[in-house]
Amino acid sequence: MNPLSLPLCRPSFRLPALALLALAAMAVAVSGRAEATIEGRVALPKSRATPVVSQRYEIVSKDGVLATTPPLAVVYLEGKFAPPAAPRPPAQVGQENMSFVPTLLAIEAGTPVEFPNHDDVYHNIFSYSPTKRFDLGRYRKEDKPVPTVTFETPGLVVLRCDIHEHMRGLILVLDTPHFVTTDAAGNFRLSGLPAGRFTLKAWRDSRTTLEREVELRDGETLHVEFP
Repeated sequence: MNPLSLPLCRPSFRLPALALLALAAMAVAVSGRAEATIEGRVALPKSRATPVVSQRYEIVSKDGVLATTPPLAVVYLEGKFAPPAAPRPPAQVGQENMSFVPTLLAIEAGTPVEFPNHDDVYHNIFSYSPTKRFDLGRYRKEDKPVPTVTFETPGLVVLRCDIHEHMRGLILVLDTPHFVTTDAAGNFRLSGLPAGRFTLKAWRDSRTTLEREVELRDGETLHVEFP
């Protein structure tokens, strides 16, 4: 038999598990896809009580300080980040049961926000905040399109309704894509972060923003407490 007519045999082998893990780590390092995570807790202030119609979604002002009840914080990473490759998808602040939902919204600067009306009454959402002044006029839930406002400048925006005086809401506009709102106990988890040195901040109210210098490494989970 002619040896040239024999079928070719391809050697089969399997890499050891440790070698596979090493190759995966090398691929992540080359592609830059490894990400860091920060988790922890923010010590939240006690709730401030003031008589309003809806205690659950109350935005209170005591001695000129704006905060939410129950208290919430926004944790965010401050630094120089590449601009988004695509337009930012719209966020939402609805009007439901004569309240703003959510009561506190954190967004990146340049994000459009929709204001759908879910109540069977008119609302008229407006803001006199220096960060963004606007007045949407009166509209019902059947009215289309849903009123939308784009927030270009970082800062705090106080939402109000010209018809229902008790309604209050907050939008915190940030110059970073990396942020998260805590739960009612102050716990947070901020993932998908790049490696490097940054400033981690925790916004608790209009007068209190805590900060901590952090150094992040690929694949690392850092624990941070804000007392």
